[in-house]
Amino acid sequence: MGLLFLCLMHASPVQAQEVEEAVAIENIETPSQKSEKPDYSSLPKNPRKATLLSAILPGAGQVYNGKAWKVPILYAGFITDIYFIGFNNKRYQVFREALFAFDDGEVNDFPSLNRDALVRNVEYWRKNRDLTILLLAGIYALNIIDANVDAHLSGFDISDDLALGFEPNFETLSARNQQYGFTIKLRFQ
Repeated sequence: MGLLFLCLMHASPVQAQEVEEAVAIENIETPSQKSEKPDYSSLPKNPRKATLLSAILPGAGQVYNGKAWKVPILYAGFITDIYFIGFNNKRYQVFREALFAFDDGEVNDFPSLNRDALVRNVEYWRKNRDLTILLLAGIYALNIIDANVDAHLSGFDISDDLALGFEPNFETLSARNQQYGFTIKLRFQ
């Protein structure tokens, strides 16, 4: 043991210099290593930034979170709802004008409908228009909530090391009392 220690202590300076040069050569970055950019996709996202982006421009928070596939679905919902707002508003205006014409004693577009039927149609189409406007606000709010929740869950571990399983369970409490059922087990491997 002492002999090994003495050999190590008396190692030549030339050998130590060669080891230092080898380590220095390994630490020198080549041009291809400098051009590689680090992968930041596995880092958790900032929920505040995702929420603000989605509030300013719907869908921007989803793109920030790396879930750009949600943006066409979001905009399809906006476009469809805006179409139905226009459709319901147009029908509301038609029946409203017919009601005003009926009240003025003029001929309207619906001669077979009495005043009560015209009022019901006006209220029906106004209610549908107002509900579709509320739905538009709901889609906008869901856009913001989705971006925030997705950013919060971006750092969540979904590796194969986690396992959730259902297993049958059999317990004997006494000679006459037995229980059967299922248990849920979460395993960290």
